[in-house]
Amino acid sequence: MALRLPVSHASWSSAHPITSADKVRSGIIGRRSPSIFFRISTKRRENVEKRVRVALVRSSLETVGGQNLIGQVTEVGKDDFWPIVKSAGDKTVVLDMYTQWCGPCKVMAPKFQELSEKYVDVVFLKLDCNQENKPLAKELGIRVVPTFKILKDNKVVKEVTGAKFDELVAAIEAVRRS
Repeated sequence: MALRLPVSHASWSSAHPITSADKVRSGIIGRRSPSIFFRISTKRRENVEKRVRVALVRSSLETVGGQNLIGQVTEVGKDDFWPIVKSAGDKTVVLDMYTQWCGPCKVMAPKFQELSEKYVDVVFLKLDCNQENKPLAKELGIRVVPTFKILKDNKVVKEVTGAKFDELVAAIEAVRRS
């Protein structure tokens, strides 16, 4: 935050002109404005978050000693959803399609996490249906939130709409058995 003081023209004379050296010393030249720095920082943060998300996805699909890693729900976006589903192979994939403002979505989030800890042979993903992911949400045919899509072999085989935990568990069990 800069302190602004009114300066009258009478206080400046031709004997004291402002030079570029004064501007550099005062920070006027050679510094990025805070808004530009914030935009750059935000962009860098988004790139780092994307790389971290992809690394987490890879780790959730890897096995350790023949066992899947337990208890992971991986946040996905429009760019990494299909590659993750394809890399899951014949594993069951459960996708939670939610929004930040949805009350029932917030109620289902901890239950979805519990399911990921219970079913270690299933890949659990979350997709925030915001503006950025709208094309994927449309492609998957979302009508209400929360919507849970269960995929097997790159195809949607079951869908549960609304915060219906028992129906979701039954659908996961049915797909796992098939």
